[in-house]
Amino acid sequence: MCEEHQVGVGRRAVFLTGAAAALTLGSVSFASAADGGRSQTRTVKGTLDPGAPDFVYVPVEVPHGVREIRVAYTYDRPQVPPGTAGNALDIGVFDERGTGLGGEGFRGWSGGARTEFFVRADEATPGYIPGPVRAGTWHIALGPYTVAPQGLSYEITVTLTFGEPGRTPRPVYPPERAKGRGRAWYRGDCHLHSWHSDGRRTPGEIAALARAAGLDFVNSSDHNTHSAHAHWAEAAGDDLLVLLGEEVTTRNGHVVALGTDPGTFVDWRYRARDNRFGRFARQIRRAGGLVVPAHPHATCIGCNWKFGFGEADAVEVWNGPWTPDDEVALADWDGMLVASVRDGRDWIPALGSSDAHRDPDAVGLPQTVVLADDLSRRAIQDGIRAGRCYVAESAAVSLTLTASGPRGEHAGIGERLRVADDSPVTVRAEVTGAPGRTVRLVTDQGVLHTSAPLPASGEGTVEWRTTPAYAAYVRAEVQHEATLPPLPGSLAAFTNPVFLGRR
Repeated sequence: MCEEHQVGVGRRAVFLTGAAAALTLGSVSFASAADGGRSQTRTVKGTLDPGAPDFVYVPVEVPHGVREIRVAYTYDRPQVPPGTAGNALDIGVFDERGTGLGGEGFRGWSGGARTEFFVRADEATPGYIPGPVRAGTWHIALGPYTVAPQGLSYEITVTLTFGEPGRTPRPVYPPERAKGRGRAWYRGDCHLHSWHSDGRRTPGEIAALARAAGLDFVNSSDHNTHSAHAHWAEAAGDDLLVLLGEEVTTRNGHVVALGTDPGTFVDWRYRARDNRFGRFARQIRRAGGLVVPAHPHATCIGCNWKFGFGEADAVEVWNGPWTPDDEVALADWDGMLVASVRDGRDWIPALGSSDAHRDPDAVGLPQTVVLADDLSRRAIQDGIRAGRCYVAESAAVSLTLTASGPRGEHAGIGERLRVADDSPVTVRAEVTGAPGRTVRLVTDQGVLHTSAPLPASGEGTVEWRTTPAYAAYVRAEVQHEATLPPLPGSLAAFTNPVFLGRR
């Protein structure tokens, strides 16, 4: 059986779901088990025009007695002129509980990473959630990420297999605490991807790379699904804390949910104009997580952050190998620091993560180094929230930054040295693992001190004297030599600020 759907904004009515524009097509029906045999297959064909809504839902009427639903799809990829977006079509599925915003019926999403998937009680394709295939109206969710000027023609094949449903395994999640070293600096990668979204590595493979990179913790952050949460327990251990989260991948930017409760799903089907992001940022926090906008100045389609930073607990300033996008993000974050001290507002800490997907992406390049009371979910989150952290390109690089006052007052990264505005302050940065690099001290007035290159040992100490009246904060950058002067070189490390003064 084959059905044809022609979808164009001018041909079919588009409705709003309280979020991004969406369209629901005609239903695909199946016979009952008694009438249709052990399995049945239906094929749906259609075309999406340029300007199609963000999400197109194909209802599938699932009868009683179904053991497994399997979906495969293809779409055309015509040639397009240089600089013109071609076709890219994402896919996922919602069960009989519906497609309502919030995801009660969510059963999985693979974006554009897979051409087929299955769901049944005892197992599901990575990216999808095992569980019974109950009778009712399921929805295949299509996400036309980009549509070529010629349109996007697709074909979906749905196969239902009847039989005993099997038993859904009870999920086992990683522990929220590892052995740790008490109050110490812990290294982690807060943003990376497994084969549960568009990565190519299993959780076990990622864990092995994290250990080899000298990391103490990682955060599971697959695109638009929490299916990996139940597959990290065996990869964790006394030496590696695994936090659970999601990269919420909207059409107006991506946000990492960092360290949510196990099994937390965060919906992504909205744009900035829909005024829905605050609802889901609050959901992340209620689930015990942090809200971290990712690569805010990335140039990929839909990656540039458009929701503002009012809900952010931290911001990812450095994403993967250093690029001009990171340079812009760092400058933008520094501008937010300046505004915070000028207006007396709270400040937003900066993080760095690898966003690693597959070889040759390096797990732990860069990594966030957090001063935490213990190696536990809550302690790591507390350290990040307070800004007691710095970012380094590898475990070989260590960086400390302190400020001291005339009477022995002392403050470190993310803290405030509370002394009078005219008090003399000594700022001290200590670096290891950075041979030939220079250390820059950056304030709300700009770069006010640059060291000579560090010796071949890679170790060095930089001291600088100032007052809170002259510098409201100080942060440190360890910089590689510029390959194209006068452009700045890439970073080996940078810190969150130490604030100066009583305010």
